[in-house]
Amino acid sequence: MAHAQTLQKLAKMLAYVLGRRPDEFGLVPDAHGFVRTKDLLKALSEEPGWKHVRQATINELLLALPAAPVEIDGKRIRARTRQHLPALQPAETKLPKLLYTCVRRRAHGVVLQKGIRPGAHPHVILAASSEMAHRMGRRTDSDPVLLTVNTAACRSRGIVFYRSGELLYTATHIPAACFHGPPLPKEKAPHRPAAADVAQPKEPGSFHLDLTRAARNHPGGRKNPSEKGDQAHRGGKKRRKPKRRRPPWRA
Repeated sequence: MAHAQTLQKLAKMLAYVLGRRPDEFGLVPDAHGFVRTKDLLKALSEEPGWKHVRQATINELLLALPAAPVEIDGKRIRARTRQHLPALQPAETKLPKLLYTCVRRRAHGVVLQKGIRPGAHPHVILAASSEMAHRMGRRTDSDPVLLTVNTAACRSRGIVFYRSGELLYTATHIPAACFHGPPLPKEKAPHRPAAADVAQPKEPGSFHLDLTRAARNHPGGRKNPSEKGDQAHRGGKKRRKPKRRRPPWRA
């Protein structure tokens, strides 16, 4: 009984998310009302009490409820009843001066050069608040880069914005001159070993001075005691073993 009630609550939640206010959850349905099931599950996991919902949970709901409020087409899902779903329409009035979006950190450099282009969705999705932009950005990158879009600069270049609900907007692309964000991090210079640490290659005919040996061989340099003994032994006369005299009683 408790499990059936849980499925009923999930059905109502899905009907609201997909059929009324997908923008509250950072979702933008396509022209037929579909969103990617993967995106829906990520959005639900951010809501308290719905972190447990998986693909299998939705499949169970479709089997358990005769009149399930959602339908699945491959990897997409939509609400069966969509008359309350906000239509995608041009944002001709009340367009915020600034909109926000996040990009993956690994794509930051390319975006600064070429502008913001659509990803998985056919349009660039922009949020009216930086909080919503961060929420959507963390679905693809744990530490995304927040970009601020100047809508007036975009419109001067012919970019048309579309409203998707009350919190989200879309555009075909955002030129590089129409947004700003943090600069790229400076790359650390590679470590260069000191000249003394670099091993000198030995080439035929080359000579490398050994300063330690040169100091020992210099007249004023200190000599190894063992070397002194060797030199004394080599420079001194060789001692001869004295002959033993013949005893007189053997004469």
